[in-house]
This record gives sequence, C-alpha cells and structure tokens, in this order.
Amino acid sequence: MGRGLPKEPVTVEVTDLAHDGRGVARIEGKTVFIDGALVGEEVRFVYTARRRNHDEGRVDQVLRPSPERVEPRCAHFGVCGGCSLQHLAPRAQIQAKQRTLMENLRRIGKVEPEAVLEPLTGPTWGYRGKARLGVKYVVKKGRVLVGFRERGKPYIADLERCEVLHPSVGEHLPLLAETIAGLEAYARIPQIEVAVADEGTALVFRNLDPLSEGDTARLCGLAEQHGYLVYLQPKGPESVVPLYPEPIGLSYRVGDLSLGFEPTDFTQVNAGINGDMVNRALELGEIGEGDRLLELFCGLGNFSLPAARRGARVTGVEGEAALVERARANAEANGLADSARFYTADLFEPSADAPWLQGGFNKVLLDPPRSGAQEVLEVVAPKRPERVVYVSCNPATLARDAGALVHEHGYRLAYAGVMDMFPHTAHVESIALFLPE
Repeated sequence: MGRGLPKEPVTVEVTDLAHDGRGVARIEGKTVFIDGALVGEEVRFVYTARRRNHDEGRVDQVLRPSPERVEPRCAHFGVCGGCSLQHLAPRAQIQAKQRTLMENLRRIGKVEPEAVLEPLTGPTWGYRGKARLGVKYVVKKGRVLVGFRERGKPYIADLERCEVLHPSVGEHLPLLAETIAGLEAYARIPQIEVAVADEGTALVFRNLDPLSEGDTARLCGLAEQHGYLVYLQPKGPESVVPLYPEPIGLSYRVGDLSLGFEPTDFTQVNAGINGDMVNRALELGEIGEGDRLLELFCGLGNFSLPAARRGARVTGVEGEAALVERARANAEANGLADSARFYTADLFEPSADAPWLQGGFNKVLLDPPRSGAQEVLEVVAPKRPERVVYVSCNPATLARDAGALVHEHGYRLAYAGVMDMFPHTAHVESIALFLPE
C-alpha cells in the first residue's frame, strides 16, 4: 500500500467532508481523503495510501485555514481514534452532520423532508458516560496503557486523559493503568467497560483468568478510595458480577422516571442529550392519552416508559431477552406495569403472526441498531400507523428505510434532523417523522 507513494507533499483545495471526518479533494479526477483537512481549506498533504478508487493522505501543512478551524482541546487528538473532529468548531460539526443526513436521504432514499428540525445539542466535553476502553501491557514501554485505540491502528493510544469521557474516568486514565500494572494479572485484563449511573461510575474489568486475593483486594481498594463501583467479567456479558461495594442497582433518570440497568446493557452514551431526544421523539409522535404505541428495539424502556407516563398504552419489542426483563422491571418500579407490556422477538426476521403485531396500535416509534429496520417495517408499515417516529444511529440505513416508507408504503417524510449525541466524532444520530399520504 505504501509502495510507489509520492514522497513530496501535494497542495490541494478541500471541497467536502467525508462521513468519517476526513477532508475530500480531487486530483486529476481521483478522490483523495485527507486526514486533518476541513472544507474550504488549502492544504499541503502527504500520501499515505493509493487504492483503485481513491487515495488517502494526511495534512502536512494548512496553507489557508477554514474560519471554522479551532485548536483541539485534547493533547492526543490526531493519534487517538476516539475523536475525529476536535479541530472543527462544534456548531460547524453539527451542521456537517446535518448535511450528511440530508445527502444520504437524497442520494440513497431519493427523499427530502418537508421540514428540517433544529439540531439538538448539549454538552460537548465530558459527556460520554458509556465506553469500552482497551487495556494492554506494552513490553517496549514497560507499562500498562488504558484508552481508546489509535486512529487507523490496532494499538492502544498512550493517553494521559480523555476530554470527552465523563471526568470520573477521563481524568483518571493513568490511575486505572497504574492500578492494573500493580496486579499479578496485569497482562490478562484486556478491557474496562465504563457505565456512568446516578449511583456512581461502574467499571467492569474483563479478567481472562480468575484473580488472586491480592488482585481483588487492590481493585476493591481502587473502588473504596475513588468511589468506583467495580465489577468483574470472567466470560461473556452474562458473567458480570459486582466486586465492590455490595451489589447495588444502577439507574439513570428520564424526566421523573428512574430506569435500572446493568453496566454492560446498551444505554445512550450522552445523558445530556438523551432526555431531550426522548422528549423530541414523543412530541413528534404526539404521544399522549389514548394512543396505542408500538415501540420497536425498545431496549430497557428508554422511550416506552416516558410514553406510558404520558398516558399511552405501550407495546415494546426487543431482541435481547435480558433487556426485556429489565424493561418489565422498570415498568413495575415506576408504576407503569399496567400501561406497558414487553416482548422478546427477532425484529430482523419478524413474523406477520407475531403476538405483538396483533394488539392494535396507531403509532410506531423505533430506534434500531446501525443495520436499520428494513425487515420489520415490511410487516409494520402495512398496518398504516398514523405516525412513525424513527430514531437512527446510521444515516445511510435511515435513508434506505425512508425510501421504502415513502416510495413503497405510501408515507411522506415530514421532518428530519440530527442530534449531537457524539460531539467531536463523525457519528450521526438523527430522528425523522413519517406520516401517511
């Protein structure tokens, strides 16, 4: 890949921003993706790879900077792969994500919203309350590293701090590395899962081997001294057990509801945006008294239970049985068991005879994974719900599904917009409302 690369830097005008945050330029008709370049800039770059359909490079010098270029806050930006857009002002980041969404809707779905929603924005630093950190003892450095992987490489980045992680972890990465380095099993801890809850910050240490008494005592000391809730994970997610303190339930709030979860459960990364996102979804759906809402990919009740609190009767469907149990428990704990019922079902192979499809519903809310909701929409859209609210973490699959709803199922795309769930990254979270023609 590196053979035959031009050795001298090349000067170009950057005309676009790719979906992964790299600048886009064209040289003799061929697209070049340039790491560290922004739209409208003139840069000098060096080639890092040449491929059949495109080339790649990284900025060597910015000759004419964009007015939206800012100094990255993080000293590790450019090496760590956790962020890709810290050099772009936050307002410009969200505008770029809005453009990405609209371009995907036009190009893939052949649709355009009748109105574009104002972007939802929130905290841009210290916002990340869920993360999976890599851990590695590096022989050449003679020490343990804890952090995200380097950009485009399999190695753990050598981080002193992380500006986007919740401060309870982001400001203490060296402490975690030092703690693991002091364990007998220092080379057998490959990751730490982070989950920030109202009760504190949970750290799940993946231990490939059983820990000695000395190692467990050291981790208990970390928890006691710094207020962490420490768990061990000897095998898969189902093997997670609390180490210290005594088992306590983890929870987070959405409005006046408290939702319980386990530290490896899927929950939204950005608590500051989550509440606003839930409110926007329920407002777009005009969810209220008398509605019969079907929520697909409902997880542990993040949207379902606030909808039930508004007076709707909710049927939630989720593929992971453990999350369905959590959703039922959360409904019970919040006094909503009579208003919300939950089913476990594979929504990628849905059956038209499924019991959750038979109860009758007038509105649908869905929050699928990156692969989208193509299969389940095939059985839901023919029921002609009055409103379909679609929350998406992938604009390409949202665009594909929007195309199907509009061109095959007789809906129109009334609203679409983005939500800044992951500032400083290229990740695009969006929401759309579909109404029947």
